[in-house]
Amino acid sequence: MPERSYFETVQALKEYLRCDQSFDVVAHPLRIGERAATLFFVDGFAKDEILQKLLEYLLSLSNKQLKEVNSAADFADRFITHIESGVASDIPTIGKQVLSGFEALVIEGLDQVVMIEARSYPVRGMDEPSTDRVMRGPHDGFVETLVFNTALIRRRIRDPQLIMEITQVGEVSSTDVVMCYMQNKVDRKQLDRLRQKIKNLRIPSLTMAQESLAECLMHKQWYNPFPKVRYTERPDTAASCLNEGQILVLTDNSAAAMIIPSAMVDFLQDTNDFCFPPLVGTYLRLVRTLIFFGTLLLMPLWYLLVKNPDGVPPGLQFLLIKEQTDVPILLQIIIAELIIDGIKIASLNTPNSLNGAFSVVGGLILGEFAVSAGIFVPEVLLYMAFTATATFTQPSLELGYTFKLFRLMLILLVAWLNWVGFWIGIAVMLILMVTTETPTGRRYLYPIIPFNGRALLRQIIRFPIEEDNS
Repeated sequence: MPERSYFETVQALKEYLRCDQSFDVVAHPLRIGERAATLFFVDGFAKDEILQKLLEYLLSLSNKQLKEVNSAADFADRFITHIESGVASDIPTIGKQVLSGFEALVIEGLDQVVMIEARSYPVRGMDEPSTDRVMRGPHDGFVETLVFNTALIRRRIRDPQLIMEITQVGEVSSTDVVMCYMQNKVDRKQLDRLRQKIKNLRIPSLTMAQESLAECLMHKQWYNPFPKVRYTERPDTAASCLNEGQILVLTDNSAAAMIIPSAMVDFLQDTNDFCFPPLVGTYLRLVRTLIFFGTLLLMPLWYLLVKNPDGVPPGLQFLLIKEQTDVPILLQIIIAELIIDGIKIASLNTPNSLNGAFSVVGGLILGEFAVSAGIFVPEVLLYMAFTATATFTQPSLELGYTFKLFRLMLILLVAWLNWVGFWIGIAVMLILMVTTETPTGRRYLYPIIPFNGRALLRQIIRFPIEEDNS
């Protein structure tokens, strides 16, 4: 090596990788012909079968064959049988590649280090996502290994127009981030803007994978709970979005793909719409949208009627409370909201074998016992049960919690200002929706603002596939 000797390179890599402190970072000495060599790799990332066959071949090389080699690149071309290989000379670059799963082969007398991509990441099964299931269609899902996720997309889109750009984000983590898009369909301005944002990120690491990346890409609006990015763990949904001209951002160590840009109406779509004929799919979409918006308005409107019983028409008198309790209705609603969220959080930490018993106990305590004790009126539990269940009619958990926060805001404003408070809350929500910014600059209320009738109609009606692709 012209800039540093073989022993200096080995020592520099050992110090950079801290091989003497980390048991899983291995520096394995070899003898290839009469030349000294050292193989650096991370135990757990290396494919044992490939390395064994490769080393058996390298150790069988003769001095005559090695004398014909002029450089590390020449050595890789002649003797490295694995398809993905290259050379490098910068110690930090080599070290980061080793920590990401590459094998680095340092050979005495060669000018650079031979890099071999023979890694194998631990991976779980590609099961269907538990939060986005379909009755018909594929039942596979993304996993935490990036190359597996890109392969699932490639399996569905066999077109050279599908581009996957990779970059590293995080000065410490160097997390792989991939932008996927169809070159002939993507909006170039939005793509360039997103690419520039990702390249300009200066953060230590993506500790929470795609969520950390999403927060770095967004305009800082802490007071705005509306989700600016849609997520999916379904490869078929991701492929469909790519064909529509959207951009996917895949992050290593995450099973969720970010869909950019995403407008408000995009969150109301569901994969099941396309698992049935167009008429049935349209019906499901309309029902889901109406029920989901009902989770926002049902409790505030009912509370308004309870606060103003004199103004309730005779045909709606059945909505009023029949038996009063000592606990104010507002307090009952707030307590019920908090208890339901508490049960959701607790269920995440409950072993699967106890989930059924936990649900039964929670339902009994919230239902029969709470009413019998005079803490809740039955109407509060009925409407709150509907609201909690109907929240899951659409797959976006982020949008569900957004509507929950606005529902609480509307209830508190109704308690304070009655009907005026209700309309103030609706106005605040609309203003936030109008002013919400997406990572690529598209308006959050598109295709309503700016208005695009054809695009809006396609969001409401599930068109036949051949028409939708035209």
